[in-house]
Amino acid sequence: MTTTIEPLEDHLISDFYDYEALLPDEERKLLLKARTLMRDEVKPLVNENWGNGTFPRELIGIFRDSGLAGLPYEGYGEHRPAVSNLLTGMMAMEMSRTDASVATFFGVHNGLAMYSIHSGGDREQRDRWLPEMAAMDKIGAFAMTEPLGGSDVAGGMRTTARRDGDGWILNGAKKWIGNATFADYVVVWARDVDDNHVKGFVVEKNTPGFEPTKIEGKIAFRIVENAEITLTDVRVPEANRLQNIDSFRDVAEILRATRGGVAWQALGVMIGAYELALDYAKERKQFGRPIARFQLVQDLLVKSLGNITASWGMLVQLARLQDAGIFHDEHSSLAKAFVTSRMREVVAWSREIFGGNGIVLDHDIARFFTDAEAIYSFEGTREMNTLIVGKAITGQSAFV
Repeated sequence: MTTTIEPLEDHLISDFYDYEALLPDEERKLLLKARTLMRDEVKPLVNENWGNGTFPRELIGIFRDSGLAGLPYEGYGEHRPAVSNLLTGMMAMEMSRTDASVATFFGVHNGLAMYSIHSGGDREQRDRWLPEMAAMDKIGAFAMTEPLGGSDVAGGMRTTARRDGDGWILNGAKKWIGNATFADYVVVWARDVDDNHVKGFVVEKNTPGFEPTKIEGKIAFRIVENAEITLTDVRVPEANRLQNIDSFRDVAEILRATRGGVAWQALGVMIGAYELALDYAKERKQFGRPIARFQLVQDLLVKSLGNITASWGMLVQLARLQDAGIFHDEHSSLAKAFVTSRMREVVAWSREIFGGNGIVLDHDIARFFTDAEAIYSFEGTREMNTLIVGKAITGQSAFV
C-alpha cells in the first residue's frame, strides 16, 4: 500500500517533484523552522547590508536563538542525534534561497570550521571547542586559500608551520577567508617544514601575529566579511593542532563533504532567483497582459525549473551516498561542477525576465545574479572538479 505524505507546510512552488517529502517528519519540521527564520528575521536585514557591504552582527544572535547550528554533529547541537545529510543539504539550500551571503556565513561556521574540528580533532578537542560553536557562543572560520594559491593549494601551500618546543610557529598569508575578521576560532592550514605535510591548527582570536584585514570592493557575497590574513610568527600550542590531520589527504576528506554543501547552496540560489522571476512575471504587465502569458517568458521559466529539478535529484542521491558511507571525491565534484553551471543559467534567465529592473537591488534578483559568480568559483572551479571526475571515469589523470 502506498502512503501519501502531505507536502510540507509553506511548500516551495519550485519543489516540482516534492523532494522535501523524502525527509522524515522531525527533519521536515527543522527545515520549516529554518525557512520561517530566514523569511521573518533574516531577509529584512539583507538588502541594506548587502548594498553597504556590511555584516549585521545581530545575525549571530538570531542563529544562536534558533538552535540550528551543530545539527550534523552527534551530541553537540540542541538536536542531539546527528541529522541526515539530506537535511543538512536542504538547510544550505533554504538559507541560500533567501541570501547566499548569510548562508555562507553560517556554512563556514557550521560546516567548514566545525566539520574540520569534528573530523580532524581528537575527542578532547571536539569537546573543548564544538559545544560553544554549536551554541554559536563562539564563531569559526576556515583558512586555506592563499593570495598566490587556489586550485594548486594541495601541492603549493606556502603558509608554513615549524615545531618550536611545546608549540608551533606559523608564518604566511591566507585570502578570501569568510568570518575571519570577527571569528573566535580560525582553522588555519599550513605545511610542516619538517615533513612537508599539511597540518591543521586552531588559531584563537587576538593571537599575536594573526592579522585579518577585510577585503573591500566585492561584487558578490557583500555581506560576508572575507579577509586577507597575515600570519607573522604566530605561536600555537600543540594542543591546538588538529590531532587527526596528518596530510592533505585528510584535508581532502573535509573538502569532499563541504563541496557537496556548495552544490546545495547553488541549488538554493537557483530556487531563489526562479521564484523571484516567477512572481515578477505574474505581476509585470506589458502590452496589456502579464508577461507570464508570453511564450518566451514561459520558456525561460520552464528551463529554469528543469535545471532546479534535475539538480535537486542529483543532490538527493549525493546525500544518500554520504549517509551510506560510499561517498567519493568524484561524487561531490560532479555535483559541484554540474549544479553551479546550471545555477549560472538560471540566474541569467531570471534576471532577463526582469529586464532593466533586474540590475537594481530593489528587486533582489541582482543580488542572486552576482552572488552566483562567487559560488561558481569557490570550493574548486568547474574545470578542477571536471578533472577530478575525468580521472575517476577514465583512470587517467589530466592534472598538470
